Amino acid sequence: MTLYTQADRNTRLTYLYITFFLIFVIMVGYVFAGAMNNSAILFGAIIFSIIMSFGSYWWSDKIVLAMSSAKPLDHNSNPEIYHLVENLCITAGLPVPKIYIIQDSAPNAFATGRDPEHGVICLTTGIINKLEKSELQGVIAHELSHIGNRDILLSTVVVVLVGFVALMADWFRHWAFWGRRGSDNEGGGQMRLIMIILAIVLSILAPIAAVLMQLAISRKREFLADADGALLTRYPDGLARALEKISADPEKLEAANRATAHLYITNPFKGKKISKMFLTHPPIEDRVRALRGMDVK
Repeated sequence: MTLYTQADRNTRLTYLYITFFLIFVIMVGYVFAGAMNNSAILFGAIIFSIIMSFGSYWWSDKIVLAMSSAKPLDHNSNPEIYHLVENLCITAGLPVPKIYIIQDSAPNAFATGRDPEHGVICLTTGIINKLEKSELQGVIAHELSHIGNRDILLSTVVVVLVGFVALMADWFRHWAFWGRRGSDNEGGGQMRLIMIILAIVLSILAPIAAVLMQLAISRKREFLADADGALLTRYPDGLARALEKISADPEKLEAANRATAHLYITNPFKGKKISKMFLTHPPIEDRVRALRGMDVK
């Protein structure tokens, strides 16, 4: 598989996941509305998710940077990093993003921002100090690809949708076990009973399914950003070596948490063995193998 066919394939798969996710959110709202005999719940779920997504569109970057204790970097404080980002932006045809630094010796990086004009790249001091120039260039190219592909906006919207599904599920479980006493005589027949049973099951399974879909989307976007980053630098091995070094580093990133973990170029948490199904990133071995199998000549 060439660089171009892999990028196209990942793009198509991501669109498929997003479409399915939105249908899934509407379905959850529909079932809960039927179980509670209140159609306003469905409309409220859709409207509220749109409002939440709108809010995340405007303020997600500021929230993430504050959560990560990141500080801005300008040309005077580190001209080498600034010029590295600037040169890659010229090659990619992107505006130069704001650059932020996290004071942490664990090597890692992420990108955020609602669009290329408001993009942000954040690097830890560890990744600057521990990687060679060609490796750091590969990492920055990867993050610029996220900005160019608007992956970060996509990830933020999905996070909001996942959170909203979990909130709906918690709300319904509370109603099912504590709030139905006053509504047992409302009627609705056998169909409503079926909807209530279905909604209880869905309230348990929906948050799990939503998180799995979120992780699947995140993993697909990492493969695409790897491919685009390799195309940008014309040197896939630089990013491959960087991924190997970052994943092999034993230090945990203190600034990371569960809400922001999927944004980083590799999983910021170290030492835990978990199923591939619940990984926020594709296995490093798979990413390195794909990069080293590419022909960018």
